[in-house]
Amino acid sequence: EAKKAIKHYNKYMEDLNTLTSVTYVRYSIETTNKEYKKMMEIVDELSPVISNYSTQYVEVLVNAPYRAELEKELGSYVFKMYDNSLKVFKPEIMEDLVEENKLNSQYDEVMGSAQIEFRGNIYNLSQMSKFKTDLDRKTRQEASEACDKWGNENAPKIEEIYDKMVKIRDQMAKKLGFKNFIELGYLNLGRTDYDSEKVANYRKQIYESVVPLSNQLAKRQKARLGYKKMHFYDWNLSFLSGNPTPNGDEPVLVDHAQKMYNEMSKETGEFFTFMRENHLLDLTAKPGKQPGGYMTFMPKYKAPFIFANFNGTSSDVDTLTHEVGHAFQGYMTRNMKIGDYRSPGLEACEIHSMSMEFLTWPWMDLFFGDDVNKFKFSHLESAVMFLPYGVAVDEFQHWVYENPNATPDERDAKWLEIDKKYRPYMDWSESPFYSKGRRWLLQSHIFGSPFYYIDYTLAQVCAFQFLAESQKNREKTW
Repeated sequence: EAKKAIKHYNKYMEDLNTLTSVTYVRYSIETTNKEYKKMMEIVDELSPVISNYSTQYVEVLVNAPYRAELEKELGSYVFKMYDNSLKVFKPEIMEDLVEENKLNSQYDEVMGSAQIEFRGNIYNLSQMSKFKTDLDRKTRQEASEACDKWGNENAPKIEEIYDKMVKIRDQMAKKLGFKNFIELGYLNLGRTDYDSEKVANYRKQIYESVVPLSNQLAKRQKARLGYKKMHFYDWNLSFLSGNPTPNGDEPVLVDHAQKMYNEMSKETGEFFTFMRENHLLDLTAKPGKQPGGYMTFMPKYKAPFIFANFNGTSSDVDTLTHEVGHAFQGYMTRNMKIGDYRSPGLEACEIHSMSMEFLTWPWMDLFFGDDVNKFKFSHLESAVMFLPYGVAVDEFQHWVYENPNATPDERDAKWLEIDKKYRPYMDWSESPFYSKGRRWLLQSHIFGSPFYYIDYTLAQVCAFQFLAESQKNREKTW
């Protein structure tokens, strides 16, 4: 009887999660659409109600006299996840969760509806990236200044959203019996095997081993460009001949990707064909579209969906291969009977995506032609230099939730201090936005997924290992 009930519950949750995914996809593509905004508000209000029922369901399972038999049937790890989930929810925090969801949507709306005036046209944040990486120094400067202006105008609104988020999260943690939000944040991410002390030790290793290397790379970049002084807008340029740029827009890049994945393996070829035939890619930046990229999964249709913001820079290819890494993992697990096992922890998810970025290197000449070596160099260089930034984001968040009553100005000052520790070569003094310590306001993970960001750095280290192995034996590594 229990097995029958579990099957029924899983089917219901698959339908519900599919509707939630479709709603989020539509809203993130068009944050200015009133109908989609209303749908998102319904999801924000309903999800804590669903969590309440899910918790009741899990309580029955973990306390059932036949738990041992179910563990044999379903595996013990899913019960570890269930035990974990009971620590992070009580009906008393339902209203707080609704408010947290609404604040997340407000942040997405602010970022998605950005309108930046530049040289007679209006662009969003994603579209401005190509100007900030332009070969012409004046263009980079003016584009960066235009983005700075938007950032400073909107900073008070964004900081107010975050301030409310931090206080609500701290309040929820205390209602659930935690000292502060840190432990609750880790449990929300399903971390059953490492804690904040181990993460702090990992950050120390990055500081000792990688920061000196990234400082050397920064010196090489300055020498390569031949500038006496690196202005804050110069760091976006890797080569005096210009950054590597992909040879085409979305349709061309998707055609290249199809050829690449057909050749990579039978499974990747079938998967990418499935994505194209079912219109499961929305890749180009446009007005009203939320910045960034993501993959989501629609279990009812056994289908992943890829969202990106192509803007004519090399990040178009990085984002495509990254999100395909996620989507391919979703596709390969689409027929697993137990939904809870389809997605691993976020750090493992990011190993799939960041390794895929490197495993596609043999086909990068399709996308970059003569620029292929420039691309590989800048891809690898930026991956190394990302590690200190990634742990800076993590260290900042730990400080924030240890000091939930800090003011926005105190948070900005702390960000500047931490950023200086991990990226000492950066000089923000000429930027009205960055010099105030506001860079973190643009990092959506800090708002929507607290403590997630360290997972990217863990995965990056693993992805380097896949790159090294693939250069010895690509087939075996794949």
